[in-house]
Amino acid sequence: MSISSALQTGVSGLKANSQAVGKISENIANANTIGYKRGFSQFVTSSASGSSSSSVLSVSAVDVSKIDLAGGLLPTDSYTDLAISGDGFFVVSAGPNETLSTNYLLTRAGSFLADEDGNLVNKAGYYLAGYPYDLNGELGDVDRASFGDMETVNVSNISLSAAATTAVTISGNLPAQDTGLADPGSAFSSSTEYFTALGKSERLNFSWQPTSTENQWTVTVRDNEGAELGSVTIDYSDAGSLAGTPVSYSDVTSVAVAPAAFSFDTATGVATLTLDNGSTPQELTVSFGAPGSFGGLTQFAGDFNQSFDRDGSSVGELSRTEIDEDGTLYGVFDNGVRRALYQIPVGTVANVNGLKQSDGNAYELSKDAGNFMALEAGSGSLGTIASRSLEGSNVDIAEEMTDLIVAQRAFSTNAQIITTVDNMMETTAQLKR
Repeated sequence: MSISSALQTGVSGLKANSQAVGKISENIANANTIGYKRGFSQFVTSSASGSSSSSVLSVSAVDVSKIDLAGGLLPTDSYTDLAISGDGFFVVSAGPNETLSTNYLLTRAGSFLADEDGNLVNKAGYYLAGYPYDLNGELGDVDRASFGDMETVNVSNISLSAAATTAVTISGNLPAQDTGLADPGSAFSSSTEYFTALGKSERLNFSWQPTSTENQWTVTVRDNEGAELGSVTIDYSDAGSLAGTPVSYSDVTSVAVAPAAFSFDTATGVATLTLDNGSTPQELTVSFGAPGSFGGLTQFAGDFNQSFDRDGSSVGELSRTEIDEDGTLYGVFDNGVRRALYQIPVGTVANVNGLKQSDGNAYELSKDAGNFMALEAGSGSLGTIASRSLEGSNVDIAEEMTDLIVAQRAFSTNAQIITTVDNMMETTAQLKR
């Protein structure tokens, strides 16, 4: 190696170590940046062939990011602060409801808050993308290999329209000791709320009369105004493995005045009611429990108790949101309904470290990254979504300070090489004097 070659090698060392110090500085500056992934300079040798058969080895620095190394999870108080526990990225866009695929990016920075329009956007100005559920709680067929079926997640100005009640299920217990008496006593009463097509709350009323026959009851159903619709007699089993379950339904009687109606299927234990509460009467079913089944009303010695399960709802306004580990964002409405609104997918690529870094702790897709997929959180090897959490940076200050000392020493040593070569060249120039 000639003296001039040694000088060039020293200069390459200064450049490479300067670049390394620059990356260390970036890491230290972003030690508390949410979702930041540390970068470092990896040194590689390079050769420049001269006139001789040997070559001069210099050094250059190549910037590398540890995108696949996760930071620790930090708890927060906001339900829309999100972190991914495991592999994967949030899918975000540069603007709300972007139509260009080139405007979509991946990020681990999940500090999302609703803007003035209700769109979830993080501190870097990127909008969270997801798949919307329809009114039936279905996603349908979505293309998970592109961004075409995604839209910006919005948690504002969402209302729930009224839904008429179509089915009521009764469960609970009738007290066996009150049947078979000469004077069975007064009837037990219960009622349940139901909703009309306009979301109005009304009530169905039930009267449970024990009879002088053991294990037998007569139930009478009345509408919201107290008008009797019909009645049916229930006989219960008192022995064997099915003791306490209904044996049969009989004496079905309808006294409903048209257009109201009452009918009963004795094989299934389901009553069909037609309620005169609109221009088109409302029809709903009431399930008492199939014969030989413990799924509905039972009869055992004990207290009278009943519970009702029904569908339908009044008009509701969104009061808060909840996000499950699988990325389902639910809206909780002030009428008590909890409905799935969005699925927040987890983006994945074949080669995470092949992603192209962008501003705001985001990454662009690239050829080196491989194929993109947006999948359900927790599926396969993908991570789950943690609400009320943020991912910290993966920077270790102690490691960065150690690397800084090493880079500083290497820089000083390379500078010493240049100083030494300069002295040698000066000595060589003085030889002819």
